[in-house]
Amino acid sequence: MNEDVRRVERVSFPGISSRAYEHPVDRGALATLRTVPGFAQVLKALFGFFTERGLRLSALSSTIRVGPEQYPELDRLRNECAATLDLPTVPTVYVMRDPNPNAYTIGLEEPFIVLTTGLVEMADAEGLRFAIGHEMGHVLSGHAVYRTMMIHLVELQRSLSWNPISGIGLRAVLAALHEWFRKAELSCDRAGLLCGQNPAAALRLHIQLAGGIDPDTIDIPSFLRQAEEYEGVDDLRDSLLKLRSLESMAHPLAVVRAAELQKWAGSDEYRAMLAGEYPRRDDDEPHSAWRDDIKAAARSYQTSWSESADPLTKVFADVGTAVTDVAGKVRDKFSNRGSASESQSAASGEPTD
Repeated sequence: MNEDVRRVERVSFPGISSRAYEHPVDRGALATLRTVPGFAQVLKALFGFFTERGLRLSALSSTIRVGPEQYPELDRLRNECAATLDLPTVPTVYVMRDPNPNAYTIGLEEPFIVLTTGLVEMADAEGLRFAIGHEMGHVLSGHAVYRTMMIHLVELQRSLSWNPISGIGLRAVLAALHEWFRKAELSCDRAGLLCGQNPAAALRLHIQLAGGIDPDTIDIPSFLRQAEEYEGVDDLRDSLLKLRSLESMAHPLAVVRAAELQKWAGSDEYRAMLAGEYPRRDDDEPHSAWRDDIKAAARSYQTSWSESADPLTKVFADVGTAVTDVAGKVRDKFSNRGSASESQSAASGEPTD
């Protein structure tokens, strides 16, 4: 871990709701995930088979638990990130021997965070603050349950690979989980930025994850233009290749992910949050309306589709517009019918529930 001794004043976010940083396509993808056939049954079955105790014992027995005596710098970052996002409890952090730079959050009732030695050795202190803050975002958003489920399902799919019927059913759930998790990563990059409040440090880590051995030698405008070129392909064959390659990915593509976060870092929404204007947990509804989440995701997708040159994306946009128009007509029809029924009931003195 490269040391960075700079100390800066950072804004804290008392009582912040996860809605403050969650990307609309994350909330929409999660709402859609819950409607996938068999999803509820699979989730219930997994909870019966696996326990958090086994995950925690595995971490205790084969990794280093971060604390004041072990990785004290990481322990400081852990506590500061939890305080910035005002988490009720500070999640435990473990460091695992793995040369690949990575971090993840798992657990059912008490989520914990795992950092790999590859990440700790590669990143400087502000990069690690961003990475730990990203994982704290997963904790606050309640993502760990679904992430844990995804890990178990991957293992289960391997054991059932001989059974094509079971494999197909699991593949559908896993594909939906992967799609959601890629969107959840966009959300939690925003949480990481809120913890560090240093867009340059976040970009530096994204460059390193993309293959930048020395980020100082990478031309940032050229790096970000790669995302524009990727999104702007105009060959249908390239579009199909992109779709196929994304199916089993759990993380967004590094360059595209970096560009997405830098765009948010320059937004009025981000500046307003630093000024203290953000949704509070006290104002959260007891149960989120999944229809509203899907509508917000649809608006976000529609914006990205309209700006994309990808031919397959344009096909989806046209289909989506047609479906939206039909759905709107059906909704209006039933709304009008409901209003007419209520008026008729009121005139006759009948109750309307």
